[in-house]
Amino acid sequence: MVRGVLLSALLLVSTSQMALSATRALVIGIDAYPHEVSLEGAVKDAQDVAAALQGAGVTQLLTSYDAQARKDDIRAAWVDLVAGSAEGDTIILTYAGHGSQMPELVAGDEEDGLDEFLQLPGFDRARAEETKREIIVDNELNAWFSEAEAKGVRVLFVSDSCHSGGMSRSFSGKTRLAPAVTVKLSPPSQEAESGAKIREADFREVTVLAASLESQPSPEVIIEGEPRGALSWSFARAVEGAADRDGDGRISRIELEDYVFANVKHQSEALQVPNFTPQLPRSVDEVMLPIGEAGAGMAWGQAGKTAAELGWQDKLALDAGGADLSLQHVGGAGVPYRWDVDSGVFYTPNGDVAGEHVDDKTVQGVVDKFVLLDFLKILASRNPGSVSLSPVKDIYAKGDRIAFEAPASHYRNMIVFNLANTGEVQLLDVQQEGTESHVFKLTDLEVVEPFGADHLVVISTNEPIDAIAALLARKNVDAASLLQLLLSRLDGKETAVAIQPLYTREKL
Repeated sequence: MVRGVLLSALLLVSTSQMALSATRALVIGIDAYPHEVSLEGAVKDAQDVAAALQGAGVTQLLTSYDAQARKDDIRAAWVDLVAGSAEGDTIILTYAGHGSQMPELVAGDEEDGLDEFLQLPGFDRARAEETKREIIVDNELNAWFSEAEAKGVRVLFVSDSCHSGGMSRSFSGKTRLAPAVTVKLSPPSQEAESGAKIREADFREVTVLAASLESQPSPEVIIEGEPRGALSWSFARAVEGAADRDGDGRISRIELEDYVFANVKHQSEALQVPNFTPQLPRSVDEVMLPIGEAGAGMAWGQAGKTAAELGWQDKLALDAGGADLSLQHVGGAGVPYRWDVDSGVFYTPNGDVAGEHVDDKTVQGVVDKFVLLDFLKILASRNPGSVSLSPVKDIYAKGDRIAFEAPASHYRNMIVFNLANTGEVQLLDVQQEGTESHVFKLTDLEVVEPFGADHLVVISTNEPIDAIAALLARKNVDAASLLQLLLSRLDGKETAVAIQPLYTREKL
């Protein structure tokens, strides 16, 4: 079940049953690894998730951070949660930290011959056999989840870690991937052997939500100026109520999936694709977790907070290498964007090339583009739309052909535009005053210079968009002008935003 993917779970119950059920949680976050490269955002992720769960009315919340994250204590906490749960209750287990792989403990158990494990601080791969008690193997998780399922208790496992893979874009941050153990270990527990007999198909009440596919790493990316895990950040916002689109105080599997998929892409700049197990909901009304009255008010129809109220600032943290420039909208806090004045390359906080040939005449436009992008990401975090590029790549090379599609929505108005890496805004489509939008497609697009980071954006709303459409119809529209118009027309209004990052480079 947990082989290769580690994730979330849940329920098929009536409203009356849910009112009587309880939700408990165990939240684990590890930054400090004495024998490994330490992380920077995992504890912050765990604390964020814990705060969201507490706000949603979780009955019992247990946390384990850094050195507190010892195997025996985590196991005891799980036993306590299961013992205190009854049929119809829910247990949420979340983990943010390093994941890794090792040769399978039981011969023939894994198709790829590798077991995945969560790495706790006490594990030292230089003394792997001696410290193996401080890992949690996928087989052990199977056994733990079986204990809950035997009581009719539902399990949601959210794992913000990674196990293998590589990325083709340059990346200056850390990934939650520890080096694989190459020696074959003896099983660290009896459960590590017995759990190998449990298959994914055996579970009826367990769902796993993983940060990425097994073939991808899970990077720590910069969100709101800090290193974070995109899955944990998105899950916390979902639990706060942002995923509860119909405002019924419950988050369905479909609501959670739509919300998490879109926001992980937005926040990771398309470096990650989350993964649900099972891949399809068990029913159209399958509920992942009840969030109660505390979270229900966060549904878009009842929220209406402005971007500033949600933490957005119209400033960008920028390191220009000491260059003496008078730029507007700079001075924000957190990990900075970086502009190499000599080479003209503009880098994102994650280390991606955002633009080339940027000079003192064009740098303001690039700054304004990312200030606008931060604003759009805030809107998307409340109400994400959906878009797609095919084929899917981390980075596209000169001459690549791409198809871009935005599906129809229930909103009457839709605007599609490109935020170019130069800071220019390029209108692609406007749909106004329909009963709903229609599908937008661009096929056979070719990647050309200048290279860097473009962002294809779809804004869907029932608010009037005449003034926005009129502005975008002009030539040489800049990001700063569009931002001012969006602030006056759409900020705090019900608006769905979808963002598709498009990173390009010279053909290798």
